[in-house]
Amino acid sequence: MNILVTGCNGQLGTEFRKISANGDANNWIFTDVEELDICDENAVNECFTNNSIDICINCAAYTAVDKAEDNYDMARKLNAFAVKILADACKKRGALFFHISTDYVFKGDGNEPHLETEPVAPLSVYGKTKAEGEQLIRESGCSHVIIRTSWLYSSVGNNFVKTMLRLGSERETVTVVSDQIGSPTWALDLAHFIMLILNKNGKKEIHETFHFSDEGIISWCDFANAIFELGGKNCKALPITTAQFGAKAHRPAYSAFNKTKIKDFTGEEIPFWRDSLIKCLEELNKIN
Repeated sequence: MNILVTGCNGQLGTEFRKISANGDANNWIFTDVEELDICDENAVNECFTNNSIDICINCAAYTAVDKAEDNYDMARKLNAFAVKILADACKKRGALFFHISTDYVFKGDGNEPHLETEPVAPLSVYGKTKAEGEQLIRESGCSHVIIRTSWLYSSVGNNFVKTMLRLGSERETVTVVSDQIGSPTWALDLAHFIMLILNKNGKKEIHETFHFSDEGIISWCDFANAIFELGGKNCKALPITTAQFGAKAHRPAYSAFNKTKIKDFTGEEIPFWRDSLIKCLEELNKIN
């Protein structure tokens, strides 16, 4: 199959590049903004036609959560309008659209893991534009899989794990919020489960939303201390509240997922967050 990956230089896109280089039999077309402007409808349609796209995996997004509060138009352009362009192109060609969404579509004021069927109630511009993108996909009528994920990290790009490793080398203590609860996701695990869904479904028509993160529910402060411990840093994360931290955008207080649906669909268990963190740190050590 001909698989188009947008946002290929990001955390998740990089994992698909590794998959393609490790003997995967599909024909992969990797694009980032330099190769394909997903906000340009003509350019997208031309790309789909010229490359006979069967699958589109959209890893592109505006993910600067706090900056989005002051950049609504840009966040909406990438997280909603560009998503509609890709979804419409998939509908025209009969291609399957994989789209990555977020835990930020939920308000997060409960204490039970979120089901896919729960109504969305985003608190931030980022969350609202991602929720709009989801809705535009469904309205397009294209064959699609929307995967909501949370706390994504990897060995590339800017992410919480790499930031904590840097701060852990510079300081003895850092303050990290302890009242936001959820689950980390190693980008490689997410890419693996997307491939499981892709291979199981093939070219069949599908209209599904799944939740995916690594197993285990923790706070950001817990996560930071695990990074210091496993990364060999002589640093301690001290808990503060979200109000004390004072971020511009509102975050969900509890954003853990119920992942029964994706486990039942793929027939595979999800790794525990700590095990995946160890593997990512090993990967980072090889790079550095």
